[in-house]
Amino acid sequence: MKVLVATEKPFAATAVNSIRAVVENAGYTLALLEKYTDKAQLIAAVADADALIVRSDKVDAQVIGAAPKLKVIVRAGAGYDNIDLEAATAAGICVENTPGQNSNAVAELVFGMAVMAARNMFDGTSGSELKDKTLGIHAFGQVGRNVARIAKGFGMEVSALDPFCPAEVIEQAGVKPVSDIKNLYSQNKVVSIHIPATPQTKGSIGYDLIASMPKGGILVNTARKEVIDEEGLRKALADRPDIKYVADVKPDNAAQLEQEFTGRVFFTPKKMGAQTAEANINAGIAAAEQTVAFLKHGIDTFRVNR
Repeated sequence: MKVLVATEKPFAATAVNSIRAVVENAGYTLALLEKYTDKAQLIAAVADADALIVRSDKVDAQVIGAAPKLKVIVRAGAGYDNIDLEAATAAGICVENTPGQNSNAVAELVFGMAVMAARNMFDGTSGSELKDKTLGIHAFGQVGRNVARIAKGFGMEVSALDPFCPAEVIEQAGVKPVSDIKNLYSQNKVVSIHIPATPQTKGSIGYDLIASMPKGGILVNTARKEVIDEEGLRKALADRPDIKYVADVKPDNAAQLEQEFTGRVFFTPKKMGAQTAEANINAGIAAAEQTVAFLKHGIDTFRVNR
């Protein structure tokens, strides 16, 4: 069987070597498609693949339709909105993610950007500290829990909202549960977004929530750009000149925001949350191990489609 690793942004060489060891020790063949520049290259490469490992690469219905032998797709990372789940399910393909492998890397980036925003983007003026400030975590999954852990080291007062996580679990982490999204935004100086992009969450964070943040509020987004109502964000930044927005996901109106709100917005040039050597290796190995477990034994613990 052939396992294809297709990565426009390649895994580190160490990660590739580890992936190869896992796949080949299981008796399978590993094929690499790295730094490809055209969708046609992915379509050609996947034609005879039994398994596909990707990062943020887009696997749509056309790609899936070009892979008649494909049995499993593993997204090396937590988010999987780059994969067409409906098309995969219709084709009888299992789709999995690797939750938790990138979580510390993303959480550390949250604080890298939060400190930068609090210090006025290091523009030479006097900023503020995070110590004793309030932090609201929007979704308390693996990344959110790591954010909470790090926040304690900064001496922050932490609360979290997650309707899918029991309040007791949040409390056990030393974090205050919040049940009302309006309170999460209006009562926290810093809010860190970790919700997935779903039909229910897309565009859900807009003017009302952002404009309700306390004076000097900082909104940090390392999730998905789609969860932000971009016009609402622009209006909130215009009406509230004290608010800053920093994101690992460049919005579609990034150029406009950067021009209108210089010194108050920052966007990474490409998604950087998982771009550490450690996360790269961890996610790659996990993806390879899950791929082998599915092909050999049908194990689909981290399946995201049914």
